[in-house]
Amino acid sequence: MPVTVRIPTPLRTLTQGKDEVAVDAGSVRAIIDNLEKNFPGLRDRLCDEKGVRRFVNIYANDEDIRFLQNLDTILKEGESLSIVPAIAGGS
Repeated sequence: MPVTVRIPTPLRTLTQGKDEVAVDAGSVRAIIDNLEKNFPGLRDRLCDEKGVRRFVNIYANDEDIRFLQNLDTILKEGESLSIVPAIAGGS
């Protein structure tokens, strides 16, 4: 069973409207590489030359990868990865 990646609404145009995709288990970096191979343009929306973009949050099983091993965080089969764009607002 692969890793389930939850795709936020703004990125679903790149995944043919899919809200979840299955990707082979491995590091978050490898998962993003796999996503890029299948859905070109996704990596640029998630990462820049420094790593995960500031306005993007990525959770491995409900844990922010910034507090784990960041892009080197390992996910096993059956686990989940959630991509959550940062939301700002207020008055």
